[in-house]
Amino acid sequence: MSVPRIYLETTVFNFPFADDAPQYRADTLRLFDQIKAGKFEPFTSQYVIEELLKTPDKVKRNKMISFIGNYNIEILERSDSAETLAAVYVAEGIIPAAYETDALHIAVATVNRLDSIISLNFKHIVKAKTIETTELINYRTGYKRIGIYTPAEVIYEDD
Repeated sequence: MSVPRIYLETTVFNFPFADDAPQYRADTLRLFDQIKAGKFEPFTSQYVIEELLKTPDKVKRNKMISFIGNYNIEILERSDSAETLAAVYVAEGIIPAAYETDALHIAVATVNRLDSIISLNFKHIVKAKTIETTELINYRTGYKRIGIYTPAEVIYEDD
């Protein structure tokens, strides 16, 4: 069995520090432990880095960014293909134009043929409308389905 190739969206780097959401924090930290153990092949993107760099708290920002190096997370670069696909998601009303970066996260994972996106963004990414409609658009545009999950949905319980 191959190791799942996962895309870590921006919120995943925030929740290890979310004292106000202990279950999401615990699930996210467990995901990172399982990444370290080799159960997942992790990716993120330049779009995530750009969002993390906007974090006003310098200490928190540096801690979030340090996860990328500490867990050997590969950074996917910007691409015309991802930007074109993201524009389709926005044009079809899946993601509001004001939140185009959320569409870019889904698109970059899709065009790089990853297995899934891990996110705790319940407003635009981890929701039925997004999951169902991106699957249809991906099929129509020649891409495979991309799984969209929370950390709790993918972590292994046998540890």
